[in-house]
Amino acid sequence: MEISHASFALIEDLLEARTGQRLNESRRWRVGTSLAGIFRERGITNLDQLACLLAQEHETQLAQDVVEALLNNETYFFRDKPTFDQLPEDIFPLLAKRRAAERHLQIWCAGCSTGQEVHSIAIMFAEQGSRWDDWSIDILGTDVSHKVIAAARSGRYSQFEVQRGLSVAQMLQHFDETTNGWQIRSGTRKDVRFQQHNVLDEPPARRRFDLVLCRNVLLYFDPYTRRRAFQRLHSAVSPDGFLMLGAGETVVGQTDMFVPLAKHASICEPVPATAGDRMRLAG
Repeated sequence: MEISHASFALIEDLLEARTGQRLNESRRWRVGTSLAGIFRERGITNLDQLACLLAQEHETQLAQDVVEALLNNETYFFRDKPTFDQLPEDIFPLLAKRRAAERHLQIWCAGCSTGQEVHSIAIMFAEQGSRWDDWSIDILGTDVSHKVIAAARSGRYSQFEVQRGLSVAQMLQHFDETTNGWQIRSGTRKDVRFQQHNVLDEPPARRRFDLVLCRNVLLYFDPYTRRRAFQRLHSAVSPDGFLMLGAGETVVGQTDMFVPLAKHASICEPVPATAGDRMRLAG
């Protein structure tokens, strides 16, 4: 589908203004496919026509629908499992030691999409049984998209979705099969909540988080916006907490506000870091 420069620029600017993401030239080929549903619903035949409608001030819902359609909401349970395995093996035990007096953990999953990442963490806590019985655990999932937050709150997934990353034993232990899909059990998700939020805005809680997961989100930002995001994340993480990025992401060369753990490159500490703890994890 041919896209005029002016139409592409308008759609690109709309996405960046609403989310901070940049629809660069390498993603141009996805625009027509991503917006195909909107074209059918609205009777739109080309992107120039869509751009004209978006320029009209009263088309606020159309603008929101376009932004939602352009977002990449790819996610699945325990995505990049070797990375996820680092949490119960190393990070949770260390946080348990650091928070032994207050017995409270606050975790934030930024850019959580339809909730699989958040529910993966809830499953990990549930599977550790009595280890956390007398602890207060708060797991917050946020995303810029209203649509995916609604899906995450429902806690209901298709057969295809639950098969991506979950074992059969986990499916049967933590989900109930219904006529509308697989519903995560209330006991597993009791510590989970969701809200709409942009990672570029002020952090979604006054208290700093012990662990922040912001995975496969920053790669959609340009360097300037990525630095802004790191500033927000730094203000959200406790000085002795952790930031977890996606398996293919890094803070090296991106920011001096975090340093990666020597043993786990995708998990970072805010600067200044606790040297003794970093050495222990590296050993």
